[in-house]
Amino acid sequence: MGREGTARRPFCHCCSKPARICLCDRLKSPPLDNSIAVTILQHSREKTHPLNSSRVARLGLKNLCVVPVTDVIFQAQFLVRPLEPNQDCASSYIAGNHYEMPVWDERLGFSSRRSVICANLEASIRSGFGIDRFQSETERLSFHSRMSESEEELNLSQAISDVSNDYDQIGETPIDDEVTSSFSKYAVTYSSKYIMVTMDKAAKPDIGWILNYPVGKAAISNGFMVRKLQRKKFLQNSEELKDSEEFNLVIPSGSALLFPSSNAIELAEVDHEVKHLIVLDGTWAKARRMYYENPWLKLLPHLKLDQRKESLYSDVRHQPKAGYLSTVESIVCALKALGNDMEGLDEILDVFGSMIRDQRRCKDEKLKSIDKGSEALQR
Repeated sequence: MGREGTARRPFCHCCSKPARICLCDRLKSPPLDNSIAVTILQHSREKTHPLNSSRVARLGLKNLCVVPVTDVIFQAQFLVRPLEPNQDCASSYIAGNHYEMPVWDERLGFSSRRSVICANLEASIRSGFGIDRFQSETERLSFHSRMSESEEELNLSQAISDVSNDYDQIGETPIDDEVTSSFSKYAVTYSSKYIMVTMDKAAKPDIGWILNYPVGKAAISNGFMVRKLQRKKFLQNSEELKDSEEFNLVIPSGSALLFPSSNAIELAEVDHEVKHLIVLDGTWAKARRMYYENPWLKLLPHLKLDQRKESLYSDVRHQPKAGYLSTVESIVCALKALGNDMEGLDEILDVFGSMIRDQRRCKDEKLKSIDKGSEALQR
């Protein structure tokens, strides 16, 4: 276990918990080699929450990736590119979160020195928004996968490189079948090669209809790569805006989203093989916002849990209704229901339960300390 932090309160850099309640040594076995890979889309405010359960999932599962996701404050753009039929990957990885992207061409509607966003999405797209060449970032991609094999990383790197080259060619090749549809606060441009969604704050793009078109069908059957560009303030108190790439993901074929949307089916009713599971991590309000602000999720089959089970969170963290589970509980339940039940999954939940008990104890100790302080003042 490695620890870092001040001498006053050291933290474990693996589980992000205070050293005195570190979780790392509580797992009795190495991380489980789950055959159904898991990608967690984690809201940026969830990472530091003391009761965040994804830290336990990271410790217990080998084939798991955590992707930081932020809210759309000004404007965002998503570019979805179907993979080639033989370009599938065993799991998804995040790329490029540790560098700043170059300033985009003005025709994209993105520029780091603009003080206001482009309000007219249709005008932006007609002027070439997103069709211009994306500079290749292949050499600077940074893949993060705990305990991954070198050969597996090499194969995945080649796959990402091939798809990134395809992105670069979007602006170089005339696209005769390109169509743009504009809606309130967002617009969708698609062709036989890609899907692009441009959205403003508070937009809720629904692109499920694109599954009826060849590009949508190819994305589901072959898997796809999705890149998110985000516009934010350069500094907190500044009007200057900065554009950067927030994530770049490979979503393999056989992927599904675990989220109780209106069209989600229960895990017991799944009649196809699920190879890769995407889970949203945050409060339920934040999870819903992530769902609406990541329209590419609508391309995936939606699954939901049997909500008769009570969460270990029940008396320490608010849940909107009975039966709503934590992220790690949801993952374990889903893996079991989808046929990836392994010896050791329950141990992961045991560690999560111990984290909950730690929190209760810390809370009780804090209350006792406050009571003692109050008594001392009254004397």
